[in-house]
Amino acid sequence: MLDDQALLQALNSTPVADGRRQDLWRDDHEMDRWAREHGGLGGDKEERRWLRTARDALQELASGTSTEPHLQQILAGVRKVPQFSAPGIEWHLEVEPERRLAVELVLAWADVEERMPGRLRPCENPECRLFLLDRSRANAGRWCSMKTCGNRLKARRHQARTRETPRPE
Repeated sequence: MLDDQALLQALNSTPVADGRRQDLWRDDHEMDRWAREHGGLGGDKEERRWLRTARDALQELASGTSTEPHLQQILAGVRKVPQFSAPGIEWHLEVEPERRLAVELVLAWADVEERMPGRLRPCENPECRLFLLDRSRANAGRWCSMKTCGNRLKARRHQARTRETPRPE
C-alpha cells in the first residue's frame, strides 16, 4: 500500500516553475518510473490514465473542490479482502492490475484524512501548486516550504507594510 510520502509525491507532481504549471507526469517515462517505484506496472497506458485521474481528483479534493464522481469511478467494484497470514490478518485489494495503484493512491489519501484530519492542504502561496502534510503539533503549517514560499510571502508582506507606512519627517 502507498504511504503519505507517495501521496505527496503524486499530489506535488504539478509544480509551478518560472510562473507556469508543469506536469511531471506528462512524461510517460517519469510516470512509469514513479509507478514502478511504488509497486505498479510501469509502462501500462491504462495504469497511467487511472493514476492521472486519481491525482487530478485528489488535488481538487485537497484544494476544496468536490470530485466525487471521479473517485467513485476509480473505486467502483474494488474490494478489500482479509487474508490470514503468520503475523495476523492482511488486507488485499481485489482490482484490475492497471487500476490498483490509483486505488491505493485514493486509499492513502483516505488514510491521511482519517489519521490526520485537516493536515493535508495546499500551500498558502497563491502562485504555488504544491501540497503539504502538516505534522506540527499546533497544525500551523501554511507553506510547502519555509525556504521558498514562506520566505517569499513574508518578504512581500514586509515590503508592502514598509511602503504603506509613512516615513517620519
